[in-house]
Amino acid sequence: MGRIQQAFRGALLMDFWSAFGLGMRYFFAKKATLNYPFEKGPLSPRFRGQHALRRYANGEERCIACKLCEAICPAQAITIEAEPRSDGSRRTTRYDIDMTKCIYCGYCQEACPVDAIVEGPNFEFAAETREELFYDKAKLLENGDRWEREIAKNLELDAPYR
Repeated sequence: MGRIQQAFRGALLMDFWSAFGLGMRYFFAKKATLNYPFEKGPLSPRFRGQHALRRYANGEERCIACKLCEAICPAQAITIEAEPRSDGSRRTTRYDIDMTKCIYCGYCQEACPVDAIVEGPNFEFAAETREELFYDKAKLLENGDRWEREIAKNLELDAPYR
């Protein structure tokens, strides 16, 4: 009986039609891939992208030169130099991040008591030369100014978990 049934299925090309139907089902189904870079998927508020230094609303930089981020960085990618100001507070004179060393662990962001250094939502920061991946204070502040709205929103969404 099995051989007759097998011959009948072969004569009617049942396996072919079954596979063809499956292929057509996937052909007309909604696509799972995105047409990057024209379409971009959603990012988590906890996404760790390009580093940025933030400022207060009055324009003053947030970093108080406590150097906790430099101390906690497992890759030793952060270099900070600071000096006291006339009002007694400390501010950084040099804040460098070597992005070729950075492992995007987020420890610097977690260690910062004033949320000065953050990892923003930008993941499109490819560079053509190695030197472009050495971020100085000006570049980090520029990133912070550019992404401040998104960074503030992400920190607000993440606040219950911190």
